[in-house]
Amino acid sequence: MLTPCSMLDRLQTVADVVLDHSECAEVFQRHRIDFCCRGDLTLEQAAQGKQLDVAALVTELKGAIVSRKGLPPTDVRTLSTPQLVAHILLHHHDPLCRALPMVRMLANKVGRVHGAHNPKLEELKLAVDELDAVLTPHLEEEVREVFPVLSGQLPPKDAVEAMMKDHELINELLVRIRAASEDFTLPEWACTSYRTLFAEMKQLEAQIAARLHLENHVLRPRFASA
Repeated sequence: MLTPCSMLDRLQTVADVVLDHSECAEVFQRHRIDFCCRGDLTLEQAAQGKQLDVAALVTELKGAIVSRKGLPPTDVRTLSTPQLVAHILLHHHDPLCRALPMVRMLANKVGRVHGAHNPKLEELKLAVDELDAVLTPHLEEEVREVFPVLSGQLPPKDAVEAMMKDHELINELLVRIRAASEDFTLPEWACTSYRTLFAEMKQLEAQIAARLHLENHVLRPRFASA
């Protein structure tokens, strides 16, 4: 009998692994493996790109799956389009809208106070400001224009393209944030605001990645030929 773990292999795409096992997203994020805009890479290709041993990566992914054992899986691929849109709005919209202003405020505060000790905080602040400038109107456009069109089964082509156009830029900004924060590594002297900023950014990154993944690999393919 095949178990979920035994079905993992190095030729699966990163996106498919996350679709089958959402708990694997954290493993990919830890290794800076993009499962959103670069989710079509196989595990082998993704590991090579990050100079990782693919067997070790597969073992780590299997460990994440085993740790989730016993919890009921949620397969978003079985949801109708209106249900999928509702799922995205419920789980990945309000949390983002609440987190973005706080992260931006903290990034500006920490950069102002501690920029002399760590010059990378200036780059971090700029990247967070740019992320907010791109992501906030993107989220608003999806709620106002894109999702109502897709849920209503109206001609969707332009709406899908509108949804996708910012994803690459958002993903690039997340990469910049990771680099500027040195993978959210805190110095020993970090104050409470500094620590809170990195904790909030880590959660924000996970929320954004989860949303882009659902839109890229579950929602968009439904309208690919429209």
